[in-house]
Amino acid sequence: MHNTVNLNIENFQDVILEQSKHKHILVDFWAPNLEMCEQLSPILEKLAAQHSEHLIYARVNCEQEQQIAGQFGIQSLPTVILVKDGQPVDGFAGPMMEEQIQELLEKHLPNAEDGLYEKAVAYINQGDYQNAFTTAKQAHDLDAQRVDIRLVLADCYVELGNVNQAKELLEPITLVDQNGYYHSVLGKIELAEQAAESPEIKQLQEQLVQNPDDLQIKVDLAIQLHQANKAEDALDLLFSVLRKDLGFGDARKFTLDIINAMPDGDPLKSAARRKMYSLLY
Repeated sequence: MHNTVNLNIENFQDVILEQSKHKHILVDFWAPNLEMCEQLSPILEKLAAQHSEHLIYARVNCEQEQQIAGQFGIQSLPTVILVKDGQPVDGFAGPMMEEQIQELLEKHLPNAEDGLYEKAVAYINQGDYQNAFTTAKQAHDLDAQRVDIRLVLADCYVELGNVNQAKELLEPITLVDQNGYYHSVLGKIELAEQAAESPEIKQLQEQLVQNPDDLQIKVDLAIQLHQANKAEDALDLLFSVLRKDLGFGDARKFTLDIINAMPDGDPLKSAARRKMYSLLY
């Protein structure tokens, strides 16, 4: 493992004092032929691999490195100490269940959704809403209750043309969490909905009411709705056309263009692909 090191006097200062400025060090004090050590070490190694971005697993063979064990005041084996910035911040002695060790680590280590959230925000700052969506969706799948992640994902949905999904994400956010970003996203939704009330769209909607079987009106309206960030409504119209006539005009091309423009991970994209597949095959 690239984040595992055997701690000794030679590398002690580098690992415990220097590297601990950037990552937590999980120090495993063990000795050969001790059953509890043999049971615990594989668990620590596994958890360290899962948190390799933020954690270094440092093993101390106390038979060989008695000076290090003495510096930490180790009195029994196994003993595990979590070090950050050169100082012990947590630990335990004796056996411990994997779930308990995971909880201990989670108290101190950044979680996966934090990193994904930060990446999504960075993408948004660059104007890259496609990658921002994919990353924010992964974070939301890990923790659907976090308001900051919900807001980022809702922002992406608006920018990528799915206003309905953005509104669903904002709906449960209570007054106490309705910060400046919330109102910014809400403003984008309102602008998108106003765009969907354009004279061109209203005229096409009226024509469709009068001619409900006119496939060309449906295609023209779908194009206008997509331009107004109403991708879901646009696709509904286009699929109603394709179910009647798979080869009608450019309906199939427009449908595929809308689907392909959606970011990976968008449930609407997956659902639309399945519908298209069922029509084609």
